[in-house]
Amino acid sequence: MNFRRAVLPLLILVASAPAAAGGAARAPFLVNTSWLAEHLNDPSLVLLHVGDQESYNAGHIPGAQWVPYREIETRPDSDLTLELPPAEQLQAAFERLGVSDNSRIIVYMGTDWATPTARVFLTLEYMGLGERASILDGGLPAWRADGHAVTTEARTAVPGKITLHPRNDLLVDAAWVNAHLHDASVAIVDARIARFFEGEPGRMPRGGHIPGAHNVPFPSLLEESGKFKDTATLADAFRAAGVSPGVLVVTYCHIGQQASLAWFVARMLGYQARLYDGSFEEWSSRPELPVELPAQQPRN
Repeated sequence: MNFRRAVLPLLILVASAPAAAGGAARAPFLVNTSWLAEHLNDPSLVLLHVGDQESYNAGHIPGAQWVPYREIETRPDSDLTLELPPAEQLQAAFERLGVSDNSRIIVYMGTDWATPTARVFLTLEYMGLGERASILDGGLPAWRADGHAVTTEARTAVPGKITLHPRNDLLVDAAWVNAHLHDASVAIVDARIARFFEGEPGRMPRGGHIPGAHNVPFPSLLEESGKFKDTATLADAFRAAGVSPGVLVVTYCHIGQQASLAWFVARMLGYQARLYDGSFEEWSSRPELPVELPAQQPRN
């Protein structure tokens, strides 16, 4: 089967599929700066700036709200570095940013925060708002490069009102992953760069990767500018890593942030996709869970 022919129609179907609620077509996963400039004054638009506060204060897209990332990154009852908090905590955080059920949400990176930006998109998807959300391709650097104005004015958001529809099916845990290690309908995708996949432990208790995982390093999904690579190239990256069309993709990395970018791309390519949020930080800390090194992999 030709991988591009199999995946590209899926992308079209996903982009135009009806929303789960309300019957409207879901928003595209990406928008460009021309689209945003045309819709910048739409009353339903909510712009979310992802980056450190200093970058936001130095200049942001007019009307954008700075996302206090720490409020949406960690569960209070977890020792792991990064895990989605309870839905009610997320609801309060995004309502303070002006997000409501009918908001058209654009998430963008301030500098080189591509993976946290994907993480914010995933968080919105988890809350049931993903149908109305998009990422600005290339973020603020692309906005500036295309000659659009920035501002240092910080507007006070009118608090929003969100009705939660949590997507608990978006996440999997270690037990789920361990139970599906040999499931041919599941592709576990490791989004870390190759040296960690191949065994360098970094800050983790053990080196290696989850057995059978496919390595799609997150930097390989982006241009140097921070824009996403074209769809055919992204499809080729998944194909080259051994990820077949039609499988359920489960992404992981060190702590779940780089994996959010791989999850986002998998969704763009038409895959069903989930995130193992505990990622290798949890997996490698549990000695009963197997790890694999490249030399241990079966050779064809």
